[in-house]
Amino acid sequence: MPSVIVGRTGPFTGQSVVLDGAPLTFGRKSDNGVVIVSPSASRLHAEIVAEDAGFVLHDRGSSNGTFVNGERITRHVLRSGDAIRIGDETFLYEAQDAMETVMDLSSLKLPRLDRAVDPGTLRVTVAGGGPVGLAFALALDEQLAGRVRITVHDGRWREEGSAVVWKDQRDGNVRRQQVVTVQSRQYLALSDEVRGALFGDADGFSEMWPVGPDSVDGRPPRNIRIAYIEDRLLELANRRPGIRLVTERFDAEEQRARLEKEHILVIAEGGRSRTREHFAARFGAADSSIYSLDGEHLQDVVLGLRVKSALRDPMSVLLAVSQNRFLLNSLRGEGFLNMRLTREEAENVIGIDPVRKVFEECIAARPCVMARGEHNEFVCPTHGTLFLPALLRSSPLWKRILEGLKLFGVAEDDLSAVTSFRLDMVQRPRFTAQLSRPTATTPGTFGFLLGDAANAIHFWPGRGLNSGLASATSLARSLSRAWTGRPLRDADFIRHEAAMSMLQYRHKSRAWNAMVATDEQGVTRAIKDVVALSMRPDDGSAARRSDLDLLVERMGAIRDRLASRLPGMPDDEELRAHLSALTPETLRTLQESGAWDTLIVGGEEADIDIFYQNDAPVFVPRPDPRDEIPAQTPPVPQTPPVPHVPQEAMFLNPHNAGEAVAAP
Repeated sequence: MPSVIVGRTGPFTGQSVVLDGAPLTFGRKSDNGVVIVSPSASRLHAEIVAEDAGFVLHDRGSSNGTFVNGERITRHVLRSGDAIRIGDETFLYEAQDAMETVMDLSSLKLPRLDRAVDPGTLRVTVAGGGPVGLAFALALDEQLAGRVRITVHDGRWREEGSAVVWKDQRDGNVRRQQVVTVQSRQYLALSDEVRGALFGDADGFSEMWPVGPDSVDGRPPRNIRIAYIEDRLLELANRRPGIRLVTERFDAEEQRARLEKEHILVIAEGGRSRTREHFAARFGAADSSIYSLDGEHLQDVVLGLRVKSALRDPMSVLLAVSQNRFLLNSLRGEGFLNMRLTREEAENVIGIDPVRKVFEECIAARPCVMARGEHNEFVCPTHGTLFLPALLRSSPLWKRILEGLKLFGVAEDDLSAVTSFRLDMVQRPRFTAQLSRPTATTPGTFGFLLGDAANAIHFWPGRGLNSGLASATSLARSLSRAWTGRPLRDADFIRHEAAMSMLQYRHKSRAWNAMVATDEQGVTRAIKDVVALSMRPDDGSAARRSDLDLLVERMGAIRDRLASRLPGMPDDEELRAHLSALTPETLRTLQESGAWDTLIVGGEEADIDIFYQNDAPVFVPRPDPRDEIPAQTPPVPQTPPVPHVPQEAMFLNPHNAGEAVAAP
């Protein structure tokens, strides 16, 4: 009998490869003879080659080494019974002469069967380990405890001892320090463990915004730093044995062979997902025409200014909702001041390479975070460029940035970084797609879009995160209901697809109405164009009330509406004194940009619970018309006639049979 390599632990457990003289490679790349899924393995880790001495195992320059019988080797002539370890997986070498004894594999000292070969285990790959990808993995691992194996990929991680942590600036990764607002509907849907990790420390969040229509049980939204969310969720994932963390970006082409053996691929890499584009033909082309104005696809560019404000939260809230130019979202004053840019201003958001003397769009196109350097310039740590408007301190854009700082009580020295992001909305035709069908050797793979891969980010910080958390919760619930060990079907995800469509509608309708405004004549314009028009020279021909008076009056009306939900609002005198420090040009822009249209963009959030409250419909057979009612049976009360149903059976919901559900 030939010599063989037998898997002892890991996904290859119980399987064998015959050594026929051709080289046998081991590693993480899918074209290896034995694919190693362990994150500590190299792409080409080791190789067995037939030489004069017999079969020889070579380490091919791996980072973490190849071990035989516990000893690290670079070259080793294999002997029958040698135990090989590569990463976290082990193999047994049995030579030809030893195999003549007809070895019984059951006599090997094997651990329990790995989940990868258990047909009752749901195998899931997640591309993208941000808050949405991790929240999904944690929820599914909890709901299918012991019946799911989840692999999460993210290139922004690194290994630190036995744990996986986020890379920092020393590793070339600038962490996201934006403060986001999480609605109570979303944080109450999280498990006790996850909610405790995020909000157990009172210093980790604040409640800046008042209770709103979507506040469940009267609980207000919570402001929390997105990097804090990422850290806490990754810490939890490290402790879950059912979740494997891979410190590399998911590559659909390289992982093709392994992906064919997975049941689920979750794409949660963000709005510029390469994996989503790789499978674009499966999910369909996005439609931008729905979000067009006068035939132009409407996009916004927002400048993000990392600041520390000295204002109290009630004052900041009132200033934010009374105009559409600036929005401060903070955690006890520290956060990002978001500035909506005009078309001309967006063209000026560029960096300059001080060495090559060329302009770069790294802050606008990628985007990067430019932090304040030693000489008060704003430097991109990735590309070495400088933020050009800050160098040209007399430029109109820089002057307007300083006015925004003044509006929210930020000293210039308390502006510590600059970035930008784009709001580019499209309508996605579907969020669920069958990537491959079941075969005799593969289970069939379904793909799902979650988070910003499914929906665009929003000018209001946290809008995308709230929709992302809801989508993660929905998919975890659908999978936990559907998984029985059999091949999955499109029908298993009807509820999830419906929930995603509802989230898209609510998310995008809100975003659209935050990008456009309609005047008293019924003319609809992009708000960025309204802002641009406010900067035109004022010839003074039209007599009108001062912009300061109009702003104070508007803020007074908003204050009256919010007073019962947000105590400590400033009075007219305090508002007037604060706004008087701004230039007339800034006051005009703030006034003409208009207040948030809370009537249109407000209202109840999408509630995915409505799709998961009831059990599956119950099969009720039709009565046989030949059956006769016995004479002694009391008369049956008359009921309205049932419309004819051509099927041979009716499906009734046991919880609300005959009832209609009103749309929210």
